[in-house]
Amino acid sequence: MGQHIKLIWDFRGTVAIQTAIHHEKHLREYIRIEKLPLEITGHKIVDDSYAYAFMVVEEKDMIAVRDVLKPHRGEIYQE
Repeated sequence: MGQHIKLIWDFRGTVAIQTAIHHEKHLREYIRIEKLPLEITGHKIVDDSYAYAFMVVEEKDMIAVRDVLKPHRGEIYQE
């Protein structure tokens, strides 16, 4: 089995926290619609003006998901 990749969307500014929370909802919808095998999503609040949303995909799905959803960055997912 391949690695898992964490795709990340960064949000900055006064509405960063609300935007990250809302974006995570859309990521969960995408997973459900596309029937992706992993259902790992989340958001992290770094401070009042920076937060991010993320989803974890299997390595084999990363390019297709990346091309459609255009994350800002990605990293190897450490469980």
